[in-house]
Amino acid sequence: MEEAVARLNEKILHHLEQAQSLASELGYGDIGSYARSREVAAAIVLGHKVASSFSGADAYNEAGMPVEYKSTISDQCRGAYTGISVQSTWKEQVRYLREEKIAKYSEHYYNRFSQGRLVESWKVDGKIVLNILLPKLKKKYPTVLKKKDPRLSASVTWGEIQKYGQKVI
Repeated sequence: MEEAVARLNEKILHHLEQAQSLASELGYGDIGSYARSREVAAAIVLGHKVASSFSGADAYNEAGMPVEYKSTISDQCRGAYTGISVQSTWKEQVRYLREEKIAKYSEHYYNRFSQGRLVESWKVDGKIVLNILLPKLKKKYPTVLKKKDPRLSASVTWGEIQKYGQKVI
């Protein structure tokens, strides 16, 4: 039994190394970082172009527009927006969210993976995502300024994705 497990572990390591080698050859970067392997898989399945860097867009759609991906292995799609930089005023925060963080991406994809495979994907317009998140973030804004590490976070729920999104897979 231990020998069989050792052989399977060796296969896993071999395939991980092969996958990283292929990703490097294609300029996708370190697919072991964060959810990069899921971003690469989603872009391939959705017909998007993988972003070449880890900052900014996760991928580019068929029209060449930057898009945002949120991935989960849960039973339902959802999207957590964490580590959002806090601006000095709420007015500046809204501008930042609209122009640099959320609505900058015309499409947000909520991708669900099972057994390493993309099994479900929903697309929501970036302006709608901003409208979903704004009240949640506004509620947290006054309290986060007092924290040692002031960053905002909020989520788009499964219900909101179903209500405002379009199922693409």
